[in-house]
Amino acid sequence: MQKKLPHSTSACYAVYGSQLMPDKTRSQSTMLKAGALQHAILTSANFSIIATDEKGIIQLFNVGAERMLGYHAAEVVNKISPSDIHDPEEVIARARALSLELATPIAPGFEALAFKASRGIEDSYDLTYICKDGSRFPAVVSITALRDDYGDIIGYLLIGTDNSVRKRVESELNEAMAAAEKANLAKSDFLSSMSHELRTPLNAILGFAQLIESGSPAPTLPQKRNLDQILKAGWYLLDLINEILDLARIESGKVMLSPESVSLAEVMLECRAMIEPQAHKRGIDMTFPRFAIPYFVKADRTRVKQVLINLLFNAIKYNRPGGTVTVEFALRSPNAIRISVRDTGVGLKPAQLAQLFQPFNRLGKETSAEEGTGIGLVVTKRLVELMGGVIGADSTVGAGSVFWIELNLTTAPQLAVLEAEQAELTRPSVAHGTPLRTLLYVEDNPANLELVEQLIARRSDLRLLTAADGNLGIEFARTYQPEVILMDINLPGISGIEAMKTLHADPVTAHIPIVALSANALPRDIAKGLDAGFFNYLTKPIKVNEFMDALDLALKFSQTNSNRVEKKGFV
Repeated sequence: MQKKLPHSTSACYAVYGSQLMPDKTRSQSTMLKAGALQHAILTSANFSIIATDEKGIIQLFNVGAERMLGYHAAEVVNKISPSDIHDPEEVIARARALSLELATPIAPGFEALAFKASRGIEDSYDLTYICKDGSRFPAVVSITALRDDYGDIIGYLLIGTDNSVRKRVESELNEAMAAAEKANLAKSDFLSSMSHELRTPLNAILGFAQLIESGSPAPTLPQKRNLDQILKAGWYLLDLINEILDLARIESGKVMLSPESVSLAEVMLECRAMIEPQAHKRGIDMTFPRFAIPYFVKADRTRVKQVLINLLFNAIKYNRPGGTVTVEFALRSPNAIRISVRDTGVGLKPAQLAQLFQPFNRLGKETSAEEGTGIGLVVTKRLVELMGGVIGADSTVGAGSVFWIELNLTTAPQLAVLEAEQAELTRPSVAHGTPLRTLLYVEDNPANLELVEQLIARRSDLRLLTAADGNLGIEFARTYQPEVILMDINLPGISGIEAMKTLHADPVTAHIPIVALSANALPRDIAKGLDAGFFNYLTKPIKVNEFMDALDLALKFSQTNSNRVEKKGFV
């Protein structure tokens, strides 16, 4: 027999099952308090309280539900289920989701909610209520199974609140965030566009100034001083444009990083060679660490160099005459390393430290003799964070500052297949007398170069040329006409994609197949590379058999393509 819940058709104060009835042994005051509490809950205008029997038919509909939904209790009690006043699409979607969660077929409707509650789990969710007049509003509803003294389900209790205000605030906040993001992207696009536009006249200024400087007859001494000022200002303006362009690319999400194993010792050595002459000109002594143990970080090699050079140059620029710059490292955990750049400058006040990494904020150095934009540290911070690292600074007025970055440690570059040697032994050997063919590898990471050199050393039919950046790779390709080019994507100067497009646009090198070899291993990166025009796209760590197969395929294509070119008379 169905267990009916007592209710009132003229009002909604019906008490729901024996669980809400006061115990006979309680005092009169307790009964009065319990009755007052029940009355306050059931007559609340701020909460809709709907109770059903175990079949999901409404048995109680309080004042709050009447106010929110526009129905009188008599219109719904014993007549409909809560699913009839919910958005039907939401009910169906929830039933399907619950069916998947429980691996049990559940018919769309209130049964979906009832089944969830029958497991004794309170369920709270967002839904849309449909009022009597057809209007709708968002609500947050909590459903709870009600049981008798024997643990059997006797009904369900739904307590709901109007969620319109929160939804409206969320919508307005999302719209504001979208507008801000759109404005930020527009600003970045504008800066990027303007930076490119400024390069054209600047190219003419610097170009003709250099022509005059080196022309014949030689400029007079006053003219030479004027030209020096023009060139100095021009090169500074170019640096400013490059920094703005870099910041615009980063903030618009257009910077492509290639995280891989980067040797700190190698990068530090290159940074030292670039920055030490600047320090000596200013009388600054520099101390660099010795790495007794080789440490490798998971980062983009080019960007790590950019970050360190920026910190080192700042330490020199804002140091005192005859000061020192000390580079140190320390393990912060088994998985992270901190690199610190310490100077002996005037130091920063706490208020200045708080304003670090703000665009165009030079911390009061605007009137100093040192030129600057206030962009470099912002770019540095963004790049460090994009590589999964952390940057910070400590300073003492009169004693100097220390800027530090923390990066994640990783293992040295290695072949992806541990049995690389055994795998390679299974490949057929190259026949004696096979013509020697040239392979060009454009890569700036010495460790990766060494890996490929070891692989190519196994091939008696190949010789390997290497280039450390895209521009040099283009020149080598034009000069040596390799059969195949291996190209890293993230390179100093121009990217591998730009270098590839330049080679394809040149009739002298257009026939050479170019294979990408990159740590950018996401499917969208691979698709982007192939769409751009790469013959093939290999990812790091290198898989030996995959690498050799791709190389053989490119060599075969190169031979076929070369024959076609010769027949057409282009060679």
